[in-house]
Amino acid sequence: MIKPQTFLFVDDHHVLYRSGTERIVTPFRRHPENPVVAAHDKPWEIAIGWTSIYRNPITGRYQLWYQAYTGDQLEERTQDCAVCYAESDNGIQFSKPALGIIPFKESSESNIVLIGNGGYSYRYGNYVLVDEICADPARRYKMAYFDFAGEGEEESPGLCVAFSPDGIRWTKHPVAPLSGIAYGRGGFGSPVPFEDDASEPWRRPLTMSDALDAMYDPVLSRYVIYGKMWIDGPDGGMFWKHGIGRIESKDFINWSSPELVMTPDDQDLPHVEFHTAPVFYHEGCYFALTQVLDRATGGGVIDIELMISRDGRNWNRPFRDTFVLPRAASGSFDGGSIFTNATPVLLDDEFRFYYGGYSGGATSADDRGHRSGVGMASIPRNRFAGIRPVALSDQPTLNRPLHDCGQVTLKPIRLTSDGTLTLNADASHGSIRVELLNAAGSRVRGYSLEESCTITGDSLSHAVVWSPSPYLPQDTDQYMVRIHLANATVYSMTHNCDRPVGKDA
Repeated sequence: MIKPQTFLFVDDHHVLYRSGTERIVTPFRRHPENPVVAAHDKPWEIAIGWTSIYRNPITGRYQLWYQAYTGDQLEERTQDCAVCYAESDNGIQFSKPALGIIPFKESSESNIVLIGNGGYSYRYGNYVLVDEICADPARRYKMAYFDFAGEGEEESPGLCVAFSPDGIRWTKHPVAPLSGIAYGRGGFGSPVPFEDDASEPWRRPLTMSDALDAMYDPVLSRYVIYGKMWIDGPDGGMFWKHGIGRIESKDFINWSSPELVMTPDDQDLPHVEFHTAPVFYHEGCYFALTQVLDRATGGGVIDIELMISRDGRNWNRPFRDTFVLPRAASGSFDGGSIFTNATPVLLDDEFRFYYGGYSGGATSADDRGHRSGVGMASIPRNRFAGIRPVALSDQPTLNRPLHDCGQVTLKPIRLTSDGTLTLNADASHGSIRVELLNAAGSRVRGYSLEESCTITGDSLSHAVVWSPSPYLPQDTDQYMVRIHLANATVYSMTHNCDRPVGKDA
């Protein structure tokens, strides 16, 4: 069968125009049992933060990877930031299995699955992707992370990767770093090096920094990493604040040169920057759960802003005034900083977003008085943002003032006569009706507003029906769908087609 086509109303990409409406974002709802993974119950977990998660679509089993700060308990720095593993049958109650792979001090049965190389600074992050159709089963699980590689004068910070057949037993790729990363060593405000200056090799302008997130882009058939990138200050000095950079790869090993794709702008406060921006792709749209870092508060606190792109490079910020996941109340495990990832779990009726949290600022994980953990927040499926009527339209060109009344006219699309339309909408306190216009903007008989069956209630899939027309019109022409809203919110529209693949569409 032809795959259903869903039109998300997170932006006006599918909208020709709309009248008397406004767009609203859906705040994420925290799970009441948060944190779903708590710190401090293992000696190697002084604080936990960065996460990646995978739900097996066949078994439903969850695998979670998270970073644990071990609190400088060891002489070697290789274990100061370790990757730990947890699993769950329902995504809420997680266990930390005693794996016996990497010991910690006197404990041989830890849940640690990867440690750092050592060197000047910490291994950082654990960004896991699962390749369902990987030709090499030993590389089905792929991890990207920051670390130092080499020794002495040859030591260099940058992107490292590892591979695994099961997400538990990991093998580091022998070549590192795969993409050189800027590391200031306290040199904030230092001058940009000349092109032939090799005296401080870690001062690399317009390169990535130490926090990054990996995703697979199905449009480009590429692996893509988004991560923080230093931009220069007002005086031209390096390491001023973070924007977001991007690199891509066909094989997860050979990566492109970094390109800068997001920076704070004039509407951001001077002390605001982007800590990192995990990106995922869904229904024709790229979503970034951007970590907005405010350095003026509490050692650098982080709230989450939803950003939108249609190509993965040019980003819009329509919801900058409403954080989709703000910090929780003071004293909560996630009351100071939130660390999102690029691996949401997409279920039939809800989308789950797992995140790490600190009760303090982003740079305060080494404060042993802070709480930390892994939380889960969710939204109903495909309800990232919706369109609803404004409270009052009273323009002079109206015959009368209109209250809670608006319409959305979509760009022309081809409908299949053996298909159906459904709306993801909340009309609990109002109603919705739908009509069809031809490509020239005229109404189509049999599919007018007056012949539309009224939609009420709250559903992820309201059926769009007209009376007496039982089917969509013949698909020889394109039609514009017009959605009439009366005190209701619409989030998306889906065109389902029962026609077998291979027949004329």
